[in-house]
Amino acid sequence: MIAAETALQPVIEQAPAQAIEPMPFETAGGNFPGSAFYYLEDTPPALGISSGDISQPDTAELALLESPELGSVAASFVARGSDRDVARAQECLTMAIYYEAASESDAGQRAVAQVVLNRVAHSAWPSTVCGVVYQGSTRQTGCQFTFTCDGSLARRPSRGGWERAGRIARSALAGSVYAPVGLSTHYHTLAVSPYWAPSLARTTVIGAHIFYRLPGVAGSAGAFDTAYRGGEPAAASARSASIAAPDPVAMAEADTLAEVPGIAAPPPPSAAPSAAPVQDRLPQSGDVREEYRNAGRWIERD
Repeated sequence: MIAAETALQPVIEQAPAQAIEPMPFETAGGNFPGSAFYYLEDTPPALGISSGDISQPDTAELALLESPELGSVAASFVARGSDRDVARAQECLTMAIYYEAASESDAGQRAVAQVVLNRVAHSAWPSTVCGVVYQGSTRQTGCQFTFTCDGSLARRPSRGGWERAGRIARSALAGSVYAPVGLSTHYHTLAVSPYWAPSLARTTVIGAHIFYRLPGVAGSAGAFDTAYRGGEPAAASARSASIAAPDPVAMAEADTLAEVPGIAAPPPPSAAPSAAPVQDRLPQSGDVREEYRNAGRWIERD
């Protein structure tokens, strides 16, 4: 599995930017209810962990995490907006669950889904599911979920794995909260130790992932106050976005909510300029041209 944050940023070389092509189910004439399952393969190859000089976590220390340090529990998340918004949110969350935790238990997959939704609710991340999942996927500084930028999307998921991930996604988007991870916004695999790990508060270990929450005010319930209103971008559009991810170390050092970085809201759409009225030369109502003023009258004779 791959870590949610850019854990391997110092050792990963980003591939050259490539032209973004719409996914098959977003292509006109190539989609219909259930069409995503026709783009699946039965047995995906195993995910590998990127190599590099990365320190390993202390397994003895991990064993001390017998009970999670949750802090607050996330509020229930319910997908809203148009039918298209709900469908896109489900598609993006299913992708994150599958490519990040396909081999995990239901608990492990629910934990990954909860991290995504926790970020959606936090002021420092995009306020849409697809925006969170694809954040930074085309930036040289690295993506938040590495399956969006390491070529994994070229590998079609297995039918059974995709159906299971979709079930977890639908449940999460319908209000199911996975309490064991609390307000966690980060995780990484047991095989790596990212630079930000010592600055964050560990919450729990589930399967192959260690989960973390932001300490202090950045991780308090007050920071998770973004109301979800839909507006989900298409996957291709979300991938082309270049919003930089917040630095978790800087967020952990914030003393007040005002110091916690936030995603700038897009400017409201400007109103289209009104067209100036065209001055026509047609006669106004009630006006009769002089040469036709006596039309229809009897001709007076002397």
